[in-house]
Formats: sequence, structure tokens, C-alpha cells
Amino acid sequence: MFGKSFHERRFSAQRAATATAAALAFAFAGAALGQPAGGHGFGAGGPHHGMMGGGGEEIGQVIAHARTKLNLNTSQSGMFDAALAQSKAAHETGRARHQKVRDALAAELAKPEPDLAAVAAVADGVREEGSTLHKQIRASWLALYATFSPEQKAVVKDMLQQRLARMDTFRQRMQDRAATHGS
Repeated sequence: MFGKSFHERRFSAQRAATATAAALAFAFAGAALGQPAGGHGFGAGGPHHGMMGGGGEEIGQVIAHARTKLNLNTSQSGMFDAALAQSKAAHETGRARHQKVRDALAAELAKPEPDLAAVAAVADGVREEGSTLHKQIRASWLALYATFSPEQKAVVKDMLQQRLARMDTFRQRMQDRAATHGS
């Protein structure tokens, strides 16, 4: 740091702290939404395509996409509607949680010496809330799946296998691309 003035060094330190805080915000964003990274949940327009999550989002998304093929009975339709409504509500709640982390980060960045541990504590709390909600939603979709006939389960199985094959193809393309660009 020879040759840099006090102000230049201070600006560099502030920029490093801001970059660190921004990285923390991105790291906590998925947790704040209560979804695994890459999971897109359920928005107002219905289920979104995305990478398979940690064991709840994908089954809900597949069942939602397969609804017309499943020929749900009245009881199953009621369970489907309830699970979908719960998923949509959780998505909105996740957005609010994400904003809570962003607000905490912004408040800390407004201080001369941000307390990133405070932001991490907020994000941890949000992550725990999201995890609990995620498990409840997953349980709703799995309870619906448990009522399916063997034919309905076969439809879901086929769609999950197709999704898995698409993921494998995508992963392979990314590995090939990385190898090509790394050469």
C-alpha cells in the first residue's frame, strides 16, 4: 500500500467490505427465500421450471405440471389446490424474508463499520423459518402423492425421470463448455 494516500486505502477497505457484504447477501438470498439454490418455487403464474431442489419443490412442480394427465379425483383435487396455494403463499413469504435480509444488510452498510455478523444472524433466522416451511410444503405434496393410484404414480415417475435426464444433459453441456473454455 505504499504510495496510496489514507483516503485511497480507506476507500479500498470500504469497497472490500461492501463486496463482502454483497457476497453474503447473495449467499443468504436462497436461504431467505426458503428454497434451495436454483429452485424457483411457485409464483402467481403457476409453477416455474427450474433445477430440482432439495426434495419438495420438484415433486410439487412435477405434480402441478402433470395435473391434467393425472385425472385427479375430487379429494385429490382438493389436496392439490391446498398444496398449490400453500406453495404460492410460501413463495410470497420467501420474498418478504429475502427483503428482510436485504434491509438488514442495507442498514449495516449505512454504518461506518458494518456488523456482518448481525446480517448473518438475520439470514440464519430466515433460513430456519424457510426450512420449516419447506418441510411443511413438501409434506403436503407427498401426502397428495401418497393418495395416487399406481397409474398416477407412473405419470409422476416418468416426468421425474425426464427432468433428471434434462438435468444430466444440461450438466454435461456445462462441463463440456467449461472444458472447452479452460483449454
